Amino acid sequence: MAISATGSGIDIPSLVASLVSSSRAPTEQRITTVGTAVNAKLSAVGQVRNAMANLQTALNRLSTSADKPAFKATTGADAGFTATAATGAVPGSYSVRIDALAGAQKLASAGHAQDAAPGSGTLRFAWGEDQSLEVEIGEGATLADIANAVNRAAAGKGVGATVVTSSQGQQLVFTAAETGLANKLTITAEGGDGGLQALTNGPSGGLTETVAATDAVVFVDGLERRSSSNSVADLVPGTTLDLTRVTEGTQTLRIAQDNEALSANVAAFVTAYNSVVSTLKSSSSYNATTKSAAALNGDSLVRTLQQQLRGQIGEQSGSLKALGVTAGKDGLLSFSASDFAVAIAADPVAAKSVFGAEGGYTANLSTLLKDNLDSISGSLVKRTEGLNKQVSDLEKQLDALDVRMTRLSSLYTAQFTAMEMMVVQMQSSSSSLNSLLSSNSNN
Repeated sequence: MAISATGSGIDIPSLVASLVSSSRAPTEQRITTVGTAVNAKLSAVGQVRNAMANLQTALNRLSTSADKPAFKATTGADAGFTATAATGAVPGSYSVRIDALAGAQKLASAGHAQDAAPGSGTLRFAWGEDQSLEVEIGEGATLADIANAVNRAAAGKGVGATVVTSSQGQQLVFTAAETGLANKLTITAEGGDGGLQALTNGPSGGLTETVAATDAVVFVDGLERRSSSNSVADLVPGTTLDLTRVTEGTQTLRIAQDNEALSANVAAFVTAYNSVVSTLKSSSSYNATTKSAAALNGDSLVRTLQQQLRGQIGEQSGSLKALGVTAGKDGLLSFSASDFAVAIAADPVAAKSVFGAEGGYTANLSTLLKDNLDSISGSLVKRTEGLNKQVSDLEKQLDALDVRMTRLSSLYTAQFTAMEMMVVQMQSSSSSLNSLLSSNSNN
């Protein structure tokens, strides 16, 4: 009789991996299932936050435009001016007459031969209220060199210089950078060879005024305004007139509230509001056919938001309807721009009383949005932080599971290795016994 000595034949690594996998699976499945649900909630809460943040932005724009309505200015064709009405304009009709436009002074030198050098020294330009510029002119500088030096030094402020060729020869022309009598140029020369005196406009200067500086003269409802600029502000309250030509008689300017921008902001608000309502509904829905629930189904925060939004609309339904905003049975809003236009035409401050920063509807909704979106204490922010903490805890649980499974793998490996060594030892003893038995049989 012989005893076999072939070892256990067990694939220890595969056996250990199988046992560890079986031990790991239930816990890992639980963590994964919980993690999937938490991430779905986190995504849904993020969508609600984004929708409400967009609503907050739309509400802020609406309340600003309701509190500070825009105005538009209307003039006749070729009125001789254009008008821009800003916040603070006063609606009404105004009679405008333009007697003169503001003009910039021009001074020209006498004619010179081409590339003539009139002299050297320092040219000093003065204009406005104590504004001045000094330009050094070197020996041999031509009219073109002088013009370039002046333009470089002035950089568009106070004065500009050009060289023109007329029937008298080359002439240097200085032009005031700004219009009006206040910006007339006073040009003097100092030092050098005295030749630059020909480029001054003092008593002994050689410059000729070819275009006189002039102020604009405009009348609005018989009230005169003289201006160094052709842009005249606040002669019509909150309105800037840009004069383009002298008029033979009066022109009519009409200022009226511009409700198009306000109407567009109401429409944008309604769109943003409906996005919030739809997002809350989709994130908390339940499909009876598939028996599947959305991530926030049954969530108390969602239910509270839905109730608060509906309640605020209900409280102000009459005021909102008067401005063309109505709510359907599904909670979604609709907006009639034509009804809004009629309401504002009848009562220009109606929008402010409802949608202004302190309006009956806006004030409460603004508080609701702040309570949910505040970066420190907002309910949605707190919910997001709580869900992120759950995700972090689940990640820590997975890390801990990895550690336990590594230890378990090491334990199983050590146990099966010890068993294998024992089997080998037993098989070695069996081999020795077989040899002894075989020897006795031969004897």
